[in-house]
Amino acid sequence: MFGKKKQVSTIDKDQLELIENAQKRIRQKKRLYIHFVIFLIGAVFLILANTVLGIGKDFTIAGINWFVYAIFAWLFIFLYHFVNVFITNKFMGKDWEKQQLDKLVNQQQQRIDKLKEGFLKEERKIAQSQAYNETHPAKESTEKKKTRELTIIVAAGEDNAIGKDNDLIWHLSNDLKRFKKLTSGHHIIMGRKTFESFPKPLPNRTHIVITRQKDYKAPDGVIIVNNLDDALDAARKDTQPFIIGGGEIYKQSLPFADKLEITRVHGTFEGADTFFPEIDLDVWKEVNRTTHDADADHKYAFSFITYERR
Repeated sequence: MFGKKKQVSTIDKDQLELIENAQKRIRQKKRLYIHFVIFLIGAVFLILANTVLGIGKDFTIAGINWFVYAIFAWLFIFLYHFVNVFITNKFMGKDWEKQQLDKLVNQQQQRIDKLKEGFLKEERKIAQSQAYNETHPAKESTEKKKTRELTIIVAAGEDNAIGKDNDLIWHLSNDLKRFKKLTSGHHIIMGRKTFESFPKPLPNRTHIVITRQKDYKAPDGVIIVNNLDDALDAARKDTQPFIIGGGEIYKQSLPFADKLEITRVHGTFEGADTFFPEIDLDVWKEVNRTTHDADADHKYAFSFITYERR
């Protein structure tokens, strides 16, 4: 996705100096250890030479055999080496050498990780910028905003009840006529259960059914998708696609809707099992309302209310 970056050396002069100094210290301490071993072997050899071979047997200093001085000299050197090797530094074996090099490698890796983190942050910003530009073109035309208006249409009680057992709780003929008038000629998006509540597909409308069922069978002309994004994409050429239910589809689509066509049924309905989300009046403003009283054809009073996003 991005062009290859020119590789640069990840070891600068300071790091090289650290490595060289560490290698120099390793060599110095190894030579010191070898020196210590030579002194130890030499002291043992001198003692054997005097006591076994009789070399310098009669040579004394201040009445003390010369090899005693040699032993004390060796003991001083031994103590010096002991302090230098076992106290000041750890024993200079392969493990110690590896530990010294590991420390340097870890220091260098930390610097490399910081450089990588900087590159990753830069690439993430570029990726986010490109993704944003792809989904939000700089010239997102006002025409598109004006001609594409996602609308939710629903009949809901005062308690936001919209159905029970996958069916309406009421029968309002004027509401059905209004639904037909508004949605005719458009794409209507719904969940599987809502679609299955129809005796047959509604005429003069393109049905888009959202279902997670694989190989779901539907009549010819019905578009089957697996999620809301695909449903909206299938209706992209429609100037005003409608979301018609059910409850979960309303909830998912509400953040993307431009308009709400609500039939507010003035009553509360016990036993309802499907509800419309609460309308946030800080987000939506009422632009039109028409109220109908209950009559012989309508058991409940109701209002047609249109909301637009603020």
